[in-house]
Amino acid sequence: MKIKKVISLLCTAAMLLAVPAGNVYAGAEDQSVVVTMPTTSEPESGFDPAYGWGAGEHVHEPLIQSTLVRTTKDLGIENDLATEYSCSDDCLTWTVKIRDDVKFTDGEPLTASDVAFTFNTCRDESSVNDFTMLKEAVAVDDTTVEFHMNEPYSIWPYTMAIVGIVPEHAYDENYGQNPIGSGRYIMKQWDKGQQVIFEANPDYYGEEPKIKKLTVLFMEEDAAMAAAMSGQIDVAHTAASYSDQEIDGYELLSVATVDNRGFNLPCTEPEEKDGITYGNSLTSDVKVRRAINLAIDREEMIKNVLNGYGTVAYSVCDKMPWYNEEAVTEYDLDAAKALMEEAGWIEGDDGIREKDGEKAELTIMFSNGDSVRQALAEDSANQLRELGIDVTTSGVGWDTAYDQAQSEPLIWGWGAHSPMELYNIYHTIKDTGSAEYSPYANETVDKYMDEALASSNLEESYDLWKKAQWDGTTGITQEGDIPWIWLCNIDHLYFVRDGLKVADQKLHPHGHGWSIVNNVDQWEWE
Repeated sequence: MKIKKVISLLCTAAMLLAVPAGNVYAGAEDQSVVVTMPTTSEPESGFDPAYGWGAGEHVHEPLIQSTLVRTTKDLGIENDLATEYSCSDDCLTWTVKIRDDVKFTDGEPLTASDVAFTFNTCRDESSVNDFTMLKEAVAVDDTTVEFHMNEPYSIWPYTMAIVGIVPEHAYDENYGQNPIGSGRYIMKQWDKGQQVIFEANPDYYGEEPKIKKLTVLFMEEDAAMAAAMSGQIDVAHTAASYSDQEIDGYELLSVATVDNRGFNLPCTEPEEKDGITYGNSLTSDVKVRRAINLAIDREEMIKNVLNGYGTVAYSVCDKMPWYNEEAVTEYDLDAAKALMEEAGWIEGDDGIREKDGEKAELTIMFSNGDSVRQALAEDSANQLRELGIDVTTSGVGWDTAYDQAQSEPLIWGWGAHSPMELYNIYHTIKDTGSAEYSPYANETVDKYMDEALASSNLEESYDLWKKAQWDGTTGITQEGDIPWIWLCNIDHLYFVRDGLKVADQKLHPHGHGWSIVNNVDQWEWE
């Protein structure tokens, strides 16, 4: 570890007196755990499902509230509040039967009316998730709710898995600050900007939680590292840059993810619309895009940028049930150079390729302050120079990044427990006829995704999502349009106190926050 970093950590450790009293390690005696999360994991709008709790790009189980269903370790669907669910033949009505033995923590029973109220509220108020497909949720009786859809939506169970059910009788504009739910835990205390404390719900209808108290401290990585060094916490989130460090009394836990990093390649010729440039003259050629994909040595990136803590990525949905293995592409610089030659880009005396007097040049952008994305951008730039493309890197703010990405590559972070991630990235928007985040359109790809959403069976829809990636003739993989280059899935790393057994984790989605405690009720001290 560099001297400056050691000094920084020691200074941070000395400042940990600012951590609120009562959070010092209690351990096995009272079955409690103290976990750190990034400051960005604190929900700005509180613990209200309508305003992002449990949803958005950092999807996790809401803990305080129950959900109708939940995802399994293999990303299938299992019942939680629901006892059964089905979809009508026309795919426009989902019927869900729920348990009749569930109570909110204020003693009131949870009924289908609460479920309908929750989803209708999300439809009307959600600031994070898309509920435009939902026409209306209706309570048929106390244990039956119907979801009437505006359009077929086969992956509705994945939405049901993240929406925590709130009590209609106790819901108002302040709900997120003092939430009432029926989940495994009760939120007992929230000191904004510092911590939130959960205690096990004694009336929970499911298996009794083994961990009775969960304290979450919101900290930057340096502070979390220092807290572990001073023995004040049980689980500390960390980054690959700290992965070679040893902390007495702690072990490093690495969790596999679909927390993806990659960059877009605009697929159209440059055109200016309303002051924004769409398209790129170099990457508009599919042979160039294919060459770029072949020229990326992902294993080298994982070794040198992530210290080995990551997996190669070839799509935005690696390892998911709907992943098409045809996306796998082996590093082959010679084949990449041959494609550039075929495309008419000839290497000049300076090693940079030219075509019709134009240099092969790109700018790969990364979000300001994100050291990993910056390192991936710079590594990509170095590798692509070997291909004969002159690449510069540039830090940008998110206030301008979306517009700039319409004409230049940007290092993005994606990854969710739903096929909608594919749809949101690759499907064209009706108003523009192009995908949202980077110029691209393919009617066949759109058709497969539309058919997948219209399917009456969730599992059967997986094959259509796979065909959208590659059907043997067209798609978004190497032999197809390759409008995005996927680099790696970043492992989520944690320092865990000796004696604490963290339950097996399912693949974490994008975001290094709440996913680790999805199954905290199953953790135990040994």
